[in-house]
Amino acid sequence: MGIIQNVRHKWGSMSKEARASVAYTICSIIQKCISFINMPIFMRLMSTEEYGEMTVYSSWSGIFSIVLTLNLAYGSFSPAMLKFEKDRDRYISAIQGIWLVLCSFFLIVYLPFQGFWNGVLDLPTLFVIFLLLETLSINSVNLWSGKKRFEYEYKPVVALTLLMSIANTAISLVFVLLSEQKGEARIIGHVVATLAFGMVIFCLNAIRGKSLFHKEYWKYALGFNVPLLAYYLSQMVFNQSDRLMINHYCGKGKAAIYGAAYTLAMILTFVLNAINNSYVPWFYKKIKDGKEEENAKVANGIAILMAGLILCIVIMAPEIILVMGGQKYAEAIWIIPPVAISLLLLFYSQLFINVQFYYEKKKSLVYASIGAAVANIVLNAILIPNVSYIAAGYTTLFSYILFAAMNFIAMKKVAAENNFSMKSLDMKMLCLIFLAFCAVCFVMMALYHFVVIRYVIVAAGAAAAFIKRRQLMQFVNTTIRHK
Repeated sequence: MGIIQNVRHKWGSMSKEARASVAYTICSIIQKCISFINMPIFMRLMSTEEYGEMTVYSSWSGIFSIVLTLNLAYGSFSPAMLKFEKDRDRYISAIQGIWLVLCSFFLIVYLPFQGFWNGVLDLPTLFVIFLLLETLSINSVNLWSGKKRFEYEYKPVVALTLLMSIANTAISLVFVLLSEQKGEARIIGHVVATLAFGMVIFCLNAIRGKSLFHKEYWKYALGFNVPLLAYYLSQMVFNQSDRLMINHYCGKGKAAIYGAAYTLAMILTFVLNAINNSYVPWFYKKIKDGKEEENAKVANGIAILMAGLILCIVIMAPEIILVMGGQKYAEAIWIIPPVAISLLLLFYSQLFINVQFYYEKKKSLVYASIGAAVANIVLNAILIPNVSYIAAGYTTLFSYILFAAMNFIAMKKVAAENNFSMKSLDMKMLCLIFLAFCAVCFVMMALYHFVVIRYVIVAAGAAAAFIKRRQLMQFVNTTIRHK
């Protein structure tokens, strides 16, 4: 009881902003855990081809979300919540009005030529309509929850988020168990659960805002987001083109295996985002105070932390895949290391992008995203049909190397223009961390069929860390104090 009372006391003494931040973090972790638990359940119940149907549908869902909403639930949304603070409901309703226009235009283009478009998307008409409705639903929820976040009303957001996650799992599971077409059933269950909540929120937003058209709000939102559309699309194509191209060249079964490997390798993305969300305000304050050089040790510490966490996934990949999907997903282990290395590169890229964003230099980011996306597509078109779908993991790695390099060059240019100290990042140490991380990852991959040797090495590393624990803790404490 003492512990519970202590927790309640600390919770009660926190500001509403702090409580909201903690609640959203815990909610995000629970949501990720639910998603992670979902994977082995459906991977076991479905064949790789059936699981691949959901993989392909999800890939198109991400692209449709950007095309049909222009990502207006992000980008311009946060500034708008401050700019139009006293008229937030009307702004949200007006954004939904833009979406209805875009969806109507899409139907005009799609319906007369649905046979052609269905062939391109490799989806039947019903599922294409599902994509449209799901896009409206989930993004309406994002608008609603975004407004609640600005008002620090975390309870309804957390409740709805967790309820949707649980309902999605439960309804999809029932549909899959009762159907012989389990791939289609999984998609239908997912869409039914999303629409059940999303369309209610869509209508609620429209009723509260009472206006689907507002010239000023439309002009502001479109003016802010349209220039960033190339970036949003290139990022989505960058992330989803692998699975779509593997589906095209190798079929849904291989797309499912790649999708499972990619999801596992990138499972720690939410950790990266959480770290960046707390790190950026501190870093920006240091820049403002002219103390950006203090960032170097902090960046090194976070890089080592991320490398260590990602390495755990790489080391245990064969066992995790075996438990999650069984032998039919065994080939996924060869994809995980290169994609996992890409996640560390994504963190490096974010270090460079943070500087560009501080000085409001966004064009270089767009060019880097487009360049990486084009390189990924071209390499996939060459290597997937001629080598193997596993090559997509390495095209992803190369593309992230290119993305990081281009953003580093852009950051150097921004630094020179704004008298920003390049000593804010210890690039020599960051490169050494990256090279050491790559070496260990590929050594572990070479030992995937030698379980005993692999875990003996891991045990030796753990023992060394235990012996040097005081030095390690001193390093961690130094990093925290600098932050």
